[in-house]
Amino acid sequence: MVTSSTSSLSFLLLSTLLAPTIVLLLQSSVLHANPDAYFHTCLSNKRWKNPSAPVSVTGALYTRDNSSFFDILSLHTRNKRFNRPYTPKPIAIITPFHESHIQAAVVCSKDSNFQLRIRSGGHDYEGYSYVSDVPFVLLDMYTFKSIHVNIQNATALVEAGASLGQLYYKVARNSNVHGVPGGICPSVGTGGHFGGGGYGNLMRKYGLAVDNIIDAKIVDVNGHILDRKSMGEDLFWTIRGGGGASFGVILSWTMKLVEVPPVVTVFRLNRTLEQGGSDLVYKWQHVAPNLHRDIFIRLQIEVRQKTVRVSFVCEFLGRVDRLLSLMEKSFPELGLTKSDCFELPWVNSTLFFAEWPMGTVAEALLYEPKRPAESYFKGKSDYVQKVISKEGLQSVWKKFIESEVMIMEWNPYGGRMWDIPASATPFPHRTGNLFQIQYMITWYQDGEDAINHNFNILRSMYKIMTPFVSKSPRQAYLNYRDRDIGANPSNGTTNVDAARIYGAKFFKENFDKLVQVKTKVDPENFFRYEQSIPPHKY
Repeated sequence: MVTSSTSSLSFLLLSTLLAPTIVLLLQSSVLHANPDAYFHTCLSNKRWKNPSAPVSVTGALYTRDNSSFFDILSLHTRNKRFNRPYTPKPIAIITPFHESHIQAAVVCSKDSNFQLRIRSGGHDYEGYSYVSDVPFVLLDMYTFKSIHVNIQNATALVEAGASLGQLYYKVARNSNVHGVPGGICPSVGTGGHFGGGGYGNLMRKYGLAVDNIIDAKIVDVNGHILDRKSMGEDLFWTIRGGGGASFGVILSWTMKLVEVPPVVTVFRLNRTLEQGGSDLVYKWQHVAPNLHRDIFIRLQIEVRQKTVRVSFVCEFLGRVDRLLSLMEKSFPELGLTKSDCFELPWVNSTLFFAEWPMGTVAEALLYEPKRPAESYFKGKSDYVQKVISKEGLQSVWKKFIESEVMIMEWNPYGGRMWDIPASATPFPHRTGNLFQIQYMITWYQDGEDAINHNFNILRSMYKIMTPFVSKSPRQAYLNYRDRDIGANPSNGTTNVDAARIYGAKFFKENFDKLVQVKTKVDPENFFRYEQSIPPHKY
């Protein structure tokens, strides 16, 4: 005969044993009934928290009923194409101020079956870092921007939300003989810029940003924080040029700073076709990749008053007299004179290339936009491996003048870029390339007709360039996202064969290793976007 006390004890034991199952059933019921509510419940769950973390994510979480939600969403949207009324919006935005908030974003988005999009600076050319066609959470890293410079070790630890301008300024505040190999746009976020390669004026001397990364911290698909040692060399290889957003959330980079002289020299010379610009461009193709490594001369090509104007924009790691001597030997046709040149600290040269007025103070690098972008933008990229003939240039100029509103930038290779093997990082565009091209078109008119019109101009120019650029595959730069070269839907139905279409253009032979690492670290393909790396099973 079972007594009352025995029955109560049995019930307690049974309840204890079944409690986890009951909790899971209740959680599953909440998830299927209301994933938004489940997501918010998950954020308050302490299982992902670091003991030293803040008590809650409340101060970093914005939902659509928060008055600041749309301001935060649009503030770092650098392209009006992705800030229109019908652009898909996230179900929540997390602006982390502690690592645990990022862990929570990963764990709770995954458990709630929401995609996670990760934005550092907002310059993603196709908006993949903050737009999705399925329910998603936006992890906006702009608040996660601490920078620690150690001049004794010549290193900088920079969190993923810090901008290039903030990094350049902080390094310069600590030393006038150290610099950072990176891009020219100060508001670009380091999280994405470094993850895709990160090129700039110092690449002929020191290579890309990723060639100087010595450590990193990420949050993986399970919410774990990993550094180089704990993530392993394969994953560390992958995130340095393969795009971190396919593999985890970049928390920070540690990079080796490079040596720069206390004074560098810059110049900008403008030449039209009528001033012999075409012959100078032809000569530049032969000269620019073979100049002394301390010289970087970019071409900026645009249409002015019905003709092509070419700007030769230079940074030289040294004083003007030495530059003039080197240029007289290698490129006398340019006709450079001392009065064309300006000597200034390296940090001020970053402002010069960003087209700030001469004399602008370095603090301008800290500027953060106070309102969303007012212009629309589309970009593309190419790599050139053989000199374009004079006849070929004439055909390019003819089409370019027809475009009226386009800009092209030609960035020279050679030097360190030819020293590093294509397999050293996922970024494969090394030896064999003379220069890289970026195509840009910007407009201010609203409406689909304006978008289609400008897209057609850009695509037409891109088509004209086909005979003059790399082939099999036609290469492209990951950081210049371009949906035209191939993309998957955002709902996760990616597969390796479809991804190989764009993956071969971004990564060439390195694509297969990226897939192998992805399969190991994120087999269920949680970290994904339209041009991400899928695991084998997909």
